[in-house]
Amino acid sequence: MKPAGIYAKSTDLFDLVDRRAEFSKVASGFGFTEGPVCSRIGFLLFSDLRSEKIHKWTFSVGDNDPAAGALSVFREKSNRANGLTFDHQGRLLTCETGPGRVTRTEKDGSITVLAERWGDKRLSSPNDLVYAIDGSIYFSDMPRRNVPDAHERTNEPAVYRISRSQIPGKAKLERASEEPKRANGVALGPKHNKLYIADGGARNIRVQDIRDDGSLAKGRVFAELESDERGGLDGLKTDESGNVYCTGPGGIWVFNSQGRHLGMIVPPEQPSNLNWGRGFRGLYITARTSLYYVSTKVPGTRTY
Repeated sequence: MKPAGIYAKSTDLFDLVDRRAEFSKVASGFGFTEGPVCSRIGFLLFSDLRSEKIHKWTFSVGDNDPAAGALSVFREKSNRANGLTFDHQGRLLTCETGPGRVTRTEKDGSITVLAERWGDKRLSSPNDLVYAIDGSIYFSDMPRRNVPDAHERTNEPAVYRISRSQIPGKAKLERASEEPKRANGVALGPKHNKLYIADGGARNIRVQDIRDDGSLAKGRVFAELESDERGGLDGLKTDESGNVYCTGPGGIWVFNSQGRHLGMIVPPEQPSNLNWGRGFRGLYITARTSLYYVSTKVPGTRTY
């Protein structure tokens, strides 16, 4: 990787992030960080896959410093939690890669399983997810063939949709897309009418229109990520102007709404995922052993 910094292919990148932007190290000393998500009520959660914990960073009251706060454990034995997000009620939604399921943490701390089987097979390894304005949850599921119970799992790359239901236990699971070769990060466009998918198998970002019923139309390649740097495609986010941010080889790749590569945001460590901070402003970045923050100029897409 290049030294930490902002590397522009187009000066348009500087409309999104200052050319001299600095990275704040928020917390460190973890095994492999993933899935950052910032609550509306003053804290941020992120996963550590190796310790199987979800950590909580509580912001200091009255302090606008994004790196000021206190660290605690939100959930022990997280079942190798990966992607995290919230729903409209502020309940945590989690991709649990260990058992292969998507869960919701209720207000009382109990766990509700939202999806764990497709047909007669268990899901393979739910990786990342996003909550839509209509209550749908879109999540990626990646093949996992190197586990003892692989024959019991779907082991097919796909994106699924959990539809919203007012009746507990009645939510419907749909296989929304089989287009990606290895679906990873998922993100909604600013109007919630498009779903972006980081395809680690094809090393590109795909985009599919969302129909009125929540299903996905046939997609297309939005952008290619061609690089000699190490690292695969992973986390994905969009901002209110339709720009797309994807963690990939060498850092965070930034594209405009037309798929033109504007440049790179390169944190001190190889990033795995990213998400918007308080008020959907600024980016928190999970990067190997640490959690970082960098200020940005355009607010992120609101999804909860």
